[in-house]
Amino acid sequence: MAKIERITPDYIFESSWEVCNKIGGIYTVLSTRARTLQHLFKDKVVFIGPDLGCEISKPYFIEDQTFLKEWKKQILEKDKINVRTGRWNIPGKPPVILIDFRFCYEIKDRIYYRMWERFGIDSMTAYGDYDESCMFAYAAGRIIESLYFYLNLENKKVIAHFNEWMLSMAALYLKDRLPTAIATVFTTHATSIGRSICGNDMPLYEKFHTYDGDQMAKKLNIEAKHALEKQASRQADCFTTVSELTAKECAQLLQKTPDVVTPNGFEFDFVPKGKEFEYKRKIARETLIKVAGQLTGNVIRDDACLLAISGRYEYKNKGIDVFIEAMNRVRRSCPAKQIIAFILVPAWINGARIDLQNRLRMNEMHEFALPNPYYTHQLYFPEQDRVCGYLNYLNFFNQKEFGTQIIFVPSYLYGNDGIFNLPYYDLLIGFDLTVFPSYYEPWGYTPLESIAFAIPTITTNLAGFGLWAKEEGAVDGNFNTGVEVINRTDNNYFEVAEKIKESILKYALDFTPEQVRQTRAAAQKLSKKASWTYFITYYLDAYDFALRKKI
Repeated sequence: MAKIERITPDYIFESSWEVCNKIGGIYTVLSTRARTLQHLFKDKVVFIGPDLGCEISKPYFIEDQTFLKEWKKQILEKDKINVRTGRWNIPGKPPVILIDFRFCYEIKDRIYYRMWERFGIDSMTAYGDYDESCMFAYAAGRIIESLYFYLNLENKKVIAHFNEWMLSMAALYLKDRLPTAIATVFTTHATSIGRSICGNDMPLYEKFHTYDGDQMAKKLNIEAKHALEKQASRQADCFTTVSELTAKECAQLLQKTPDVVTPNGFEFDFVPKGKEFEYKRKIARETLIKVAGQLTGNVIRDDACLLAISGRYEYKNKGIDVFIEAMNRVRRSCPAKQIIAFILVPAWINGARIDLQNRLRMNEMHEFALPNPYYTHQLYFPEQDRVCGYLNYLNFFNQKEFGTQIIFVPSYLYGNDGIFNLPYYDLLIGFDLTVFPSYYEPWGYTPLESIAFAIPTITTNLAGFGLWAKEEGAVDGNFNTGVEVINRTDNNYFEVAEKIKESILKYALDFTPEQVRQTRAAAQKLSKKASWTYFITYYLDAYDFALRKKI
């Protein structure tokens, strides 16, 4: 039987709230995939994001006022839509359009009425970020519609790709306005209802097959978001998600099985090589050790084992709670080696701690700890913070008698946070081990980033990445691939914490330098299997699937 030739698009418009707006894992998905898409489609892939102001977009956006100059003038005069055009400041530097979507608020009721009339989306119960997301999504749909006609794409194969529930309304807008012209792809990286179930401390897995998505959305008061996402998954020409784990979630809670699973890859241009790698690792370790020492008043030795957890501040979903519990167990074990753990999770802060900045500036070692010697940036309400609350409960104040310490870094790491002043990747490279004991994690970019930088990692079977790593040979209780995958359920919290403790102590205390070298090499070797060079094929399959709907 002859192989059917894949249909490839002539143009791709991809939109996300995280285009030139670094928040979480979706930014990493898009920004690392961009170079491969640019190689394949060369400036025929255009990313569309929200214009949230020059200060937010400045590190990521290179403005080019000549790009689509006449179209910008036309859409401003005709539709009163203001956009900025340029390049995304990432490998590949793809074209990007940032939309000032505030004009949509003037016609918000009209937009919502049409969505109700056409797709049965009831926005009356919406709250929080619903309006902002939908106004941007509507604007993105209009921008793609305008470009479609301006660039004379009527006889071209065009893909419009939308990420997460926040862009659902864009997919529905095109379904309404250009149902036969543009092939749409809608990707959910995590269902809004699944995330909400876990975020409300309800067991997701034990009762999974008893949950009805619509009923749970009503119970958890996210009916509008859920309805949007559910309709987008049905109306898009191709519905995708990032792992088999989330595919099952979609089938149960959205009652729609994804057409294609598109796992997340990585772009290795972000990883330095050779002498540059060693130099950056040296600088990162020196920085981490210096900050920990000045904050706690303890002398941190150069051979201390440095480990970290990072990601969004989802206390239970990301396993931050079990990470702290595991570190407390490490502390009580009184290991012979210093073990310093960092929680790199952005929270609500009022900037860097002035007292810590002063110590770092003076460059003298202090014998006494600063007040609250476990966070590096000033939290607005530390007494209400869950990380601080658990550390207080455990009396985990980095006392001198314990060699194990924990440092909470509640700031985005863009390179200008006032304490470390290094971007996340330039700090990540200095760690010895990372731990991501996720309870709810559709994919899990942070462990993939970790092994790409040759840092062994501990994750769980409740992360899409963890399941992929298991398929590649990773197991529980062994770093044979540079990744240990711990079995996690709704009910084995303390068992997971104990296993993490044992793995940390084993790696920090028992591994010889040669075993460490081999484990680091194995981690980086495994990461190469997740290169976009290989994983881009899943997206090409999704484009093909969507375009065939238009034949």
